[in-house]
Amino acid sequence: MPLRLPDRLPAIDLLKRENIFVMDDTRAHSQDIRPLRIAILNLMPLKVTTETDLVRLLSNTPLQLEISFMKLRSHTPKNTPIEHMMMFYRDFEIMRKEKYDGMIVTGAPVEQFDFEQVAYWEELTDIFAWAKTHVTSTLFICWAAQAGLYYHFGIPKYPLEKKMFGIFPQTKVDALVPIFRGFDDVFYMPQSRHSEIRREDILACPDLQLLAESEESGVGIVMARGGREIFVTGHLEYAPDTLDKEYRRDLGVRNDVELPVNYYRDNNPDRKPLVTWRSHANLFYNNWINYYVYQTTPFNIDEIK
Repeated sequence: MPLRLPDRLPAIDLLKRENIFVMDDTRAHSQDIRPLRIAILNLMPLKVTTETDLVRLLSNTPLQLEISFMKLRSHTPKNTPIEHMMMFYRDFEIMRKEKYDGMIVTGAPVEQFDFEQVAYWEELTDIFAWAKTHVTSTLFICWAAQAGLYYHFGIPKYPLEKKMFGIFPQTKVDALVPIFRGFDDVFYMPQSRHSEIRREDILACPDLQLLAESEESGVGIVMARGGREIFVTGHLEYAPDTLDKEYRRDLGVRNDVELPVNYYRDNNPDRKPLVTWRSHANLFYNNWINYYVYQTTPFNIDEIK
């Protein structure tokens, strides 16, 4: 089944060129099928890029999804035209009374600040609290994973001596959870961050389940409440050239820029990246939709604590 997306969203044309079946709202109204409702709180600076990355992965499910983009009133993006935000995004306050089958909260370029120093922290934590009773399963990515773990469970983040940057192998701690159905013993995940959460803090919290980790990049995936919340420290959604763009953007601008690990063929930035994470990324998002969103929807809001 196709994805239902807002009319004229740039990602529609981009993905149609990749032969991905997407449907705008106008055409979708003729379909007499109840779609799963997915909210995306996109905190990344390049909105269109992140929209396209996430929609590309969500498009692989046979279920029909209705995608809604959420924005914050307390934050105005600097790198996205205001016309784009007004056309395709809605304020959280407008969406507050609605219920969603799934929600994705992206990373944000604020990880070197304390959480409480982030300008929109109060509104963000309001959304985190709301999601517990209005969303079946919420997926937190990168900085959002750190923020969600801190808000819900008091898990701290720690600064890294150098940026965790590249593609790192992940090992499943619990191979039987449905999110890993069809996974190999080892899978790869892009990382691009300046801070970390630590294994001992996760294991010390009885409400958290460590699902995947790496000897090189540390904690990979954490779960709470049987999948009501899933925290991913990396970027399975990244396109093949995303780390390359980040590397070239920061080269000569920052003094801590190193070649992304396990990324370029022969570690040569003049060669194309070697994509090792795409199949597991598609499988991960498909499993999330199928086992943690679809098969637990509809839910009784009164039973959620």
